[in-house]
Amino acid sequence: MVAVCMINLIQTVKGQIQKGNVMMGADIASLNLSLNTGSNFSAELNPKAAWFIENNIALGAFVNFGISTSKGNGTSVSYGIGPLARYYINDPNMNPVQHARFFFEGTVGIQGNNPAVGESTNGLGLGFGPGLAYFITPTVGLEALLKYEGIVGFGSSVTSSNLVAAFGFQIYLPGKTVEKAARMKQ
Repeated sequence: MVAVCMINLIQTVKGQIQKGNVMMGADIASLNLSLNTGSNFSAELNPKAAWFIENNIALGAFVNFGISTSKGNGTSVSYGIGPLARYYINDPNMNPVQHARFFFEGTVGIQGNNPAVGESTNGLGLGFGPGLAYFITPTVGLEALLKYEGIVGFGSSVTSSNLVAAFGFQIYLPGKTVEKAARMKQ
């Protein structure tokens, strides 16, 4: 009985990153809420959606919303939108935990970083980095991502770059379920 359950769980993880499935969710980065005098707050929310065009390969889109406020220093804003690509490593020797998968994520798009104090950059954004998805249920994965994000363009600075650590979750749905829901809305 235990062996049958383990085989089903292994097949479920492999099934989530198969051709035709859909991934939707978000990452949260740079979350900071100061409780001291000065009232600092910063957060970045990164919604994502992607379609698995092949097993282990997903293409989709991302959106970035970032805000940072500091009493006396104003409000900083960052933004971005563009295509997203992911490649999941499906080699059992490379994945440290049974229900986890390493992946690489790459993004390109229109992005901007506009601090209240300092140099702003708006233009072409490029991002890439490794991540780890841990599947807590057959359809939900918790993620950690370490990503380089650079912007080349215009503003008071021609370039900007950041190394971002983000945490979030993704929901993995079978493609037929998403297609059926879309048909019901029509």
